[in-house]
Amino acid sequence: MEEPEIQVGLLSNPEIRFTLQGNYHVVAPKGNPVPTKKIVEGEQRVYMDNGLIQWNGDSFKELLFFPIEPDKNLIKVKNVMIGKQFHWQQQEDQSFQGTLHLIIEEGKITAINIISTERYLTSVISSEMSAMASIELLKAHAVISRSWLLAQLTAQKNDNNSSCGTENDEEIVRWYNRSAHQHYDVCADDHCQRYQGVTKVTTDVAKEAVEQTRGEILIYNGEICDTRFSKCCGGMTEKFSTCWEDKDYPYLTNVIDPYCGMANQQILRQVMVNYDQQTTDFYRWTVTYSQQELHDLIMAKTGIDFGDIIDLEPLARGTSGRIYRLKIVGSKRSLIIGKELEIRKALSTSHLFSSAFEVKKQGEGSVPEQFTLEGTGWGHGVGLCQIGAAVMGEKGFKYKEILLHYYQGAKVERIY
Repeated sequence: MEEPEIQVGLLSNPEIRFTLQGNYHVVAPKGNPVPTKKIVEGEQRVYMDNGLIQWNGDSFKELLFFPIEPDKNLIKVKNVMIGKQFHWQQQEDQSFQGTLHLIIEEGKITAINIISTERYLTSVISSEMSAMASIELLKAHAVISRSWLLAQLTAQKNDNNSSCGTENDEEIVRWYNRSAHQHYDVCADDHCQRYQGVTKVTTDVAKEAVEQTRGEILIYNGEICDTRFSKCCGGMTEKFSTCWEDKDYPYLTNVIDPYCGMANQQILRQVMVNYDQQTTDFYRWTVTYSQQELHDLIMAKTGIDFGDIIDLEPLARGTSGRIYRLKIVGSKRSLIIGKELEIRKALSTSHLFSSAFEVKKQGEGSVPEQFTLEGTGWGHGVGLCQIGAAVMGEKGFKYKEILLHYYQGAKVERIY
């Protein structure tokens, strides 16, 4: 197998500004009103007008900027949104290697970065974690990020649905596939894997980790493993079916993780990027809402007026304690919601840290005055626990030991 070239969706806006550092060939594919092929560099601006991409006084259906010197040239894109809909959402200027492809998508310009898999992975492991992390953790993450990517490329051939589930008067159960992008392979944010170009590649350790594991993936029964991962499992990993479709994989099962609760501030600073460090209570956390706050929040997130919130009743939990069926009981109506992510979205202005929580009600009478959610973990909890794996790396575990702790029964194989 040859190393794949992949397409990564960076952002989608009516206007995009970027700077070409070095010389680029510009190509407008056939079918554009004004074909072009020339060399450009420096600051660029594209915007939508009359249903077409406007650039340098001409109109296009799509444009491609090819680097003349791929190892040296960079594209610096302004105002890339990261952490979409999460509490750390913000914009950054980010620099990328490879080709920039501009297309029209739903009335906006979508910027797509075309790049080799291994260069993509060097950025991913530096964006998901910190480039200051231990070499063994970064090697483990390179293998699972590569495995997940190649598994998704295979899955996309068969399934492009963005969400699945059931919806009726009694329940709304949804889950979200990651093979949902129609015009590129993966996006650059947490929906897929964080990919922030060379902006986050601040040490040679990340490059070494990718080079030393080049082409290595996790295999189970001859198939590429769907290597999901989350920030902090909370002490035990979760099954696949709690978060996505009703099936499970033998290598994504409940694993006791004694390490994720051992992380000290030194380890956290090494493995977490700056905006992740804003979240300090992810291992054990508490959120409290007044009756009015909870009513308003659930109505805003679901579009349903439940009246007074009488109860939040867990109906089904996974192996880590994460709820995947929750009944909201109100004075006007009741509804069952799921799965894990849908519950987190309904009970927070962005996303609740996890759905592994207990509900405590305060107040006299049938209508509680206050609800307290006492929870554990950060993220869905399936597969590798990044914080636990970081502790294992600091304790001297080798990357294959880390991998086989979280993906039991899998094997590491090199495919290119």
